[in-house]
Amino acid sequence: MNMEQYIDRAEQDLLHVYNRYKIVLDRGEGMYLYDIQGKRYLDFGAGIAVFALGYHNKEYNDALKAQIDKLIHTSNYYYNVPAIQAAGKLKRVSGMDRVFFTNSGAEANEGAIKAARKYAYRRDSSADHEIIAMNHSFHGRTMGALAVTGNAHYREAFEPLIGNIRFAQFNDFQSVLDQVTDKTCAIMLEPVQGEGGMRPAEGEFLKQIRALCDERDILLIFDEVQCGMGRCGHMYAWQGYGVKPDILTTAKALGCGVPIGAFLMTERTAQRSLEPGDHGTTYGGNPLACAAAEKVLDLFEKNHIIENVRETGAYLEQQLEGLRERHACVRERRGMGLMQGLEFTCPVGGIINAALERGLILINAGTHVLRFVPPLIVTKENIDDMIIILEACIRCAAED
Repeated sequence: MNMEQYIDRAEQDLLHVYNRYKIVLDRGEGMYLYDIQGKRYLDFGAGIAVFALGYHNKEYNDALKAQIDKLIHTSNYYYNVPAIQAAGKLKRVSGMDRVFFTNSGAEANEGAIKAARKYAYRRDSSADHEIIAMNHSFHGRTMGALAVTGNAHYREAFEPLIGNIRFAQFNDFQSVLDQVTDKTCAIMLEPVQGEGGMRPAEGEFLKQIRALCDERDILLIFDEVQCGMGRCGHMYAWQGYGVKPDILTTAKALGCGVPIGAFLMTERTAQRSLEPGDHGTTYGGNPLACAAAEKVLDLFEKNHIIENVRETGAYLEQQLEGLRERHACVRERRGMGLMQGLEFTCPVGGIINAALERGLILINAGTHVLRFVPPLIVTKENIDDMIIILEACIRCAAED
């Protein structure tokens, strides 16, 4: 079948919950994706910040092939070696103490919410505790994760969701303080908001929240599903701020394409929250997914991924600032490391489509923000190529 026929078949068979771009991707190599007609695309979306190591990494592929030939799945009634090894490596790079593997970021956030409520329940035997989340946040599409997502448009059709959620303004400590009650059990936020427009937290804001949580025995939950795994110049963004959470969620680049997430806790939180029978998963922590995560963590260290993020992230920021200065339609640059955004005075859908025609994959973070989350192996030359294409698209949009 040709491209159009595949797309027609997909529209007949798949549930229409995505407005997909009209290409059918077939394979990848390094920083590039190819469609079934052989057209090449420079990828600055990385499967929404997932494919950190780029496409067709031989060592990663070989590790998965070897595990497939050994054991793909057991269950959590038993131990398996990849899960044990991946957990130890993830603890070391994250600075946390206990790991629970999940299938996705949303599921990791669900587990974090349950852990926080169980922590408070074990403290006072009350089941009416509250969680404070941030406006413009995004934590996933499942019912618990959706309940703490700070965008009413995502929530309204699916209410009632889980209750006792309060929302505060990101980077406004007084707004958070105004929401605190004697029922507050957790404060949940992204150190860098992704879907909310690529907005980094202010360091003082995080430090004030940490102090508040310590004072009132409230758990601090950081959702690092997108901003973690090296994307902001540290293995996890909290490490750059020096503000450690009680619970950390991670996913996306943890498996570099294989579905895996995790929520992690400090030892103190783990000892006072979830107990046997409180939480579980059939697929979470299976040997195949954990073999992927273990190899990803090895390759991050071997290939000096964090060092590359710091160098190329600074260069990307510089080049995007140049675009902002040259084009009046670009209102602001925001972000950290290789998690950057450009806010425009107009919707960016036309620019994304024009870039795709020119062989560049970009994604948005809201209607007016272009999101730049390339594979973490990106080079300065890749960034230069992206800027050339993007600038041409901006000029064409301005002429239209």
